[in-house]
Amino acid sequence: MTNNILETHHIVKQYAAHRALDDVSLVVPKGSIFGLLGPNGAGKTSLIRIINQITAPDSGEVILDGERLKPDHIKRIGYLPEERGLYKKMKVGEQLLYLAQLKGLTEKQAMDKLKIWFVKFDIKTWWEKQVQDLSKGMQQKIQFVATVMHEPDLIILDEPFSGFDPINANLIKDEILELRDKGKTIIFSTHRMESVEELCDYIALINRSRKVLDGAKRDIKEQFKTHTYHVEYQGDLTNLPTAFEVMSSRETEDGFIRADIKIPPDAAVNDLVRHLLDRVAIRSFGENIPSINDIFIQTVGENND
Repeated sequence: MTNNILETHHIVKQYAAHRALDDVSLVVPKGSIFGLLGPNGAGKTSLIRIINQITAPDSGEVILDGERLKPDHIKRIGYLPEERGLYKKMKVGEQLLYLAQLKGLTEKQAMDKLKIWFVKFDIKTWWEKQVQDLSKGMQQKIQFVATVMHEPDLIILDEPFSGFDPINANLIKDEILELRDKGKTIIFSTHRMESVEELCDYIALINRSRKVLDGAKRDIKEQFKTHTYHVEYQGDLTNLPTAFEVMSSRETEDGFIRADIKIPPDAAVNDLVRHLLDRVAIRSFGENIPSINDIFIQTVGENND
């Protein structure tokens, strides 16, 4: 058995004069939340459509759980597209029963699962409502249920928090984490870097049709570390040894100084702390860990030069 639920090998997709994907290879480990990132037009949606067999690659292959992608794999995948696609005049309950049966559930199986979801999402009174009578956020909840109710092994969520207020966004976040804890794998495409920071185990960044970065989130953050530390203090740092470079400093509202200090690669953090303790009164100290947003901006900027 493979440890990866999904692999793409050297995927190429061309639309007339535009190459949407250029030699894109990815590995998505089982039971993980995988962030698929990139600017608008980078190729993310083209890759998602290929995984869902909406379109086919011009070359390359997709492997699902050790097997080359084939039509009946669609029942093992749940897909929440960015452009939601519910039938506006159809009643909520009727629609979800129909979509569940398209994914291979019997009517009884679908009813049993929907009862659980309608209680969990507190939407018991929506069964007879038409979709067009629901707010955008309510429709999003219905579409999320439609995506996951057949318990797919791979769940692909394209901008899942779009249109949600903070309370319902947290509800969906909790469901995503619960699905991951049950062994499901989630591919999560979004522009909300704070959600990636909070949820993802692995990330891949696509820019201008090519993969430019991928790996475990913690490893990528380690790779982008700047060996700089921030300190808030009172006192005078002008005579700090030259090996420690003060990159910037500013006064805080309450009269402390906040400085960013770079240490040489061969120096220990304790060396810096000792020098600081000899000179200033420290209020706070910590390493500057790059955010996913910082990494995104830096990588895309370098790739576009």
